[in-house]
This record gives sequence, C-alpha cells and structure tokens, in this order.
Amino acid sequence: RPFLISRLKSNSVLICSLSTQRDHEFQNNDEHFVSYSLEKPLVVSDQVLKRRIRSRRKKLSAFSPVTSLSVPVTAPGFGSPMSVDDMTRSLYDFDDPLWELIRRECMVGSANDPQLASFLYASVLNHSTLEDALAVTLSYHVQSDYFLALQWIDLFLEAFDDEESMRVSIRNDMIAAMRRDPASTHPAAVLLFNKGFQALESYRLANWLWRNGRRSLALYMQSMISAEFGVDIHPAAVIGSGVLIDHATGIVIGETARVGDDVSILHNVTLGGTGKDSGDRHPKIERGVLIGAGVTVLGNIVVGECARIVPGSVVLKPVPPFRVVGGVPAKILGRAQIQFNSGFPSEEMQHGLDADQLEPSEATVSQSELFDGTGI
Repeated sequence: RPFLISRLKSNSVLICSLSTQRDHEFQNNDEHFVSYSLEKPLVVSDQVLKRRIRSRRKKLSAFSPVTSLSVPVTAPGFGSPMSVDDMTRSLYDFDDPLWELIRRECMVGSANDPQLASFLYASVLNHSTLEDALAVTLSYHVQSDYFLALQWIDLFLEAFDDEESMRVSIRNDMIAAMRRDPASTHPAAVLLFNKGFQALESYRLANWLWRNGRRSLALYMQSMISAEFGVDIHPAAVIGSGVLIDHATGIVIGETARVGDDVSILHNVTLGGTGKDSGDRHPKIERGVLIGAGVTVLGNIVVGECARIVPGSVVLKPVPPFRVVGGVPAKILGRAQIQFNSGFPSEEMQHGLDADQLEPSEATVSQSELFDGTGI
C-alpha cells in the first residue's frame, strides 16, 4: 500500500492512503491492459487541517474516489503519443478531450512504473477536472513554511472559477507545447514536469491577484515562481493565450511588457526596460512572434506580428511585421516565410537563417530597411 506523505508544516503531516489495488490484468490482441480501482483516502492530521479538508472536500476532487477504468499499455512511459489532431478526432465524445487524454496517459504511466503510481494518483487521477489537477500540482511547487499548499489551492480554484479565460488559456498553452515542442508529446508530462508551462500558469494566478488588488500577495508569488522555476515575470505583465515558454530558465518579463497570443519564447530571453524610466517602458510582442534563445528586447518598442528574432540578438528598435531580424544590434535580415498551412513563425519554430526560410524578394534588403546600418 503506497502512501503519499506531504509535509504541510513542521509539526503536522498529511498522509493520504491511496490504497491502490490492481483489480485485474489481462491480455487482449497482444495488448497489455491493466485496471485500477481506488478506495476513498484516509486523512490523518491535526484538527485544524481536518476541518479545512472537510470544508473543501466537495470542491476539491482530490479527496473523492476514482472510478475504475481500463487502458491499453502499448509503450513505455505514458504510452504511445497522440497528436492534437488525433486527440480531437478520437476523443470528441468527451467534454474535455485534453483532460481525458491526460488521465489515460497517467493510467498507463502508473502501470508501467508502479513506483510512480502514488504520485500520478495524487496529482491527476484523483481529480475530476484539469483545473483541480493543475491547482494541486502548482501549489506544491510554490508552497513554503509560511504559505501552505492548501492556501494556494484555494486561490487557484477561486481564480479558475472567476475567469473562464484562464481555463481556456491553460488548454491553449498546453496544446501549444504539444504542437511546437517535439519533446512534449504527452500532455500529462507537460502538466506534471514542464517547468515552462508550470511557470506560465503560476504567473496567471499572480496576474489575477494583481488585477484584483492583492498586489503584495502577487509579488510574493512572483518571488516564489522565480525561486522555483528560474522564471521572473512581473505579475502586472500581460501575456496572451497559446504561449510556449520552452525550457524557461532565465526568462525575464518586465512590468509593462505585453505578449500576444500564439507567441513562442525560448530560454534566457529578456523583455526589459532601458534604464530608470518609469511608466510604459517594456516591449510589446504581437501575435505569432518567435523569439529565439538568448534574445534581449529592450525598451517600449513593438515587435510586429509574425516576426522572428534570431537567437542571441539584441533588439533596440521596433520590428516590422513578418520580418526576420538578428544581430547585435539586430538588423532586418529578410521577410519571414510562412510555410503552407502553418500559420505563424512561432508554430514552425525555425531558428536558422537558411535561404529557403526567407522570402527570395527579401533576401537582400535596402539600406533604408536597415536604418542606415545602425540596426533595429
């Protein structure tokens, strides 16, 4: 009988007995199936925590029994990956296909590695919605001795209940990772292990707190996100939906920065100011932009829609839409070529400077477009 032990404070321990039972195991058409059932967990804690848990029991599905289901085990880890298009076609009967796929992958993962079963049940399979699972997962990352995971869970669920746009952004961000990052083939792995996704969704709570006047708590959460994930996003910054933060380490986004929908940002990117200027002083990144690793964009400038910034560049002046820029300081190198049926440079994730990645008519640009060689 595996146990999940979470230390909530120095003198109090919450122990959830998962009582995982392998009900039956059978072979069918060369596929290995495993079925699990879960008893109602037992909670052992002090009286204060017992009362809190009972009051949240109805809302927090983490303390509800899970129905039994069977899934095919056809590959190691979380099983065979399923593309977003295949997920949409095969799971269209479910209200939330993405959440159903995550649950199925976690069932396969628990069968393939029983030592991980307790973690997967506590994080995913004991929950009825993606919002519940995400709230629990993120809360245990940002908890501290002074602010318990249960307090963060309350805040996450309150924010998710308050704004439908947050619930939509969660799914769009996860799908963005699945489509654009070849290492993120399983949404379950994105939810549980992808620190770029986790930092972004944690920021969304900090931003919600900031907009609702709870600025001290928002700044405290910013510091916890920075310490845990190595990502520093001011809670007042505005970030759209369907955003990919790949690898995430070293990301800095300033207070008045704005990032549009469907943007891809790699590690060690700074969207910062240029000095002590107050007011609106940070970059504005429009829809579909691809920002390569190690890029620095400084000042209140606009990076136009579907632009692409080559890794390692320093951008100091506005970037026109659909342009490829690079260098220190950055200069226009050509026009971003959009592949058929793709959409945005942020979806193609092409970082090189091959000739076939630029429009032929823009391969050689005029000195006026280069701002007389002074860069942009």
